[in-house]
Amino acid sequence: MKRKVKLSMLRLRPYNKDDAETILTWIKDEKTFYKWTAGILGEYPISVEQFNTVSNLMAFTAIDDEKIVGFFTVRRPNDSFEELRFGFVIVDSEKRGQGYGKNMLNLGLKYAKEIFGANKASLGVFKNNEPAYYCYKAIGFENVEMDEAEKYAVMGEKWDCIELEMKL
Repeated sequence: MKRKVKLSMLRLRPYNKDDAETILTWIKDEKTFYKWTAGILGEYPISVEQFNTVSNLMAFTAIDDEKIVGFFTVRRPNDSFEELRFGFVIVDSEKRGQGYGKNMLNLGLKYAKEIFGANKASLGVFKNNEPAYYCYKAIGFENVEMDEAEKYAVMGEKWDCIELEMKL
């Protein structure tokens, strides 16, 4: 008997404040929270209201069959749109490792290039977040050589941040 394979149709839409409750359920513990936010959004655990400060950025929700499966933001690190910086990238904890992150980011990169005319994308990832790092590398991000890694004080430790970029 043949098994039916369901093809998903991942798409992006602008972030809606109602998405916050779903997205915040993907954070199961303090370490995961800080790998995701570096504490920029506040201390663990954050409220829906704290999370909704992301609506000041270009924030996107990834949808698959009308179900929220991912989220990320894009911002301009300087005045032009030549470079766009991705941040707060997260995929539903039950969907990780299935290609959703790669597909979602590829859609975001296409948007950055075609809509904003960006010619470079960048992001930072903690060295201790290997699944995210390998996801970014798999879609073409490359390490930026830095004199010294940026460090964040997280949970009583110093976490190194790896800088990545990609030409679009």
